[in-house]
Amino acid sequence: MGKTSGQNNIIITGATGMVGEGVLMQCLNSPEIDGILVINRKPCAYTHPKLKEIIHSDFFNFSQIENQLSGYNACFFCLGITSVGVDSDTYYKMTYTLTMHVAETLSKLNDRMTFCYVSGGGTNANGRLKWAQVKGKTENELMKLPFAQVFNFRPGFIKPLPGQKYAHKFYKYINWLFPIGRGIYPSGFCTMGELANAMINTLSHKGERMILEGKAIIALSKE
Repeated sequence: MGKTSGQNNIIITGATGMVGEGVLMQCLNSPEIDGILVINRKPCAYTHPKLKEIIHSDFFNFSQIENQLSGYNACFFCLGITSVGVDSDTYYKMTYTLTMHVAETLSKLNDRMTFCYVSGGGTNANGRLKWAQVKGKTENELMKLPFAQVFNFRPGFIKPLPGQKYAHKFYKYINWLFPIGRGIYPSGFCTMGELANAMINTLSHKGERMILEGKAIIALSKE
């Protein structure tokens, strides 16, 4: 893993979901990360000397907690919902509107912040699928905000870390497919450790705005 410089104090959202939890676990164990703030609607059930948690129910209004959100040099944004069974207006609000509100708030409070957004494989602002369009619009608008860096991650199948509490139950039945899928289609398969390490390694980059698909995520995780 590439060595970063200075203090790395980061914010993680979505720590009670599979991706956010995996990123949190990896960051807690990483010597590259000095401090972590997680913002959740409910407790994440993790404790650690470098971990601070804010329980906040309304992600569309951060005015009550803004005074606690400055002094961070990265946000690993792992919060999101599936489009399955969700009407288009709700999906747009919970994907685009919510993400942009959080990002706009953080960009005002932290002028040298790196913003990492977990989007998804197949994202395309000009695609036919509604969810792909919404994710693509979110990616495009994040690129315009005054962050020091923006990285949009588009993972496909993600293999959870051992011991994750919030991994989807079906993963334990299909994890055996991972080495087969990785061999046949490496761009569509990464591990949670690779995704998290790639995010951590963005902190050694300077002034970049990138979209990262599967192979690029894996490559960045090895820097």
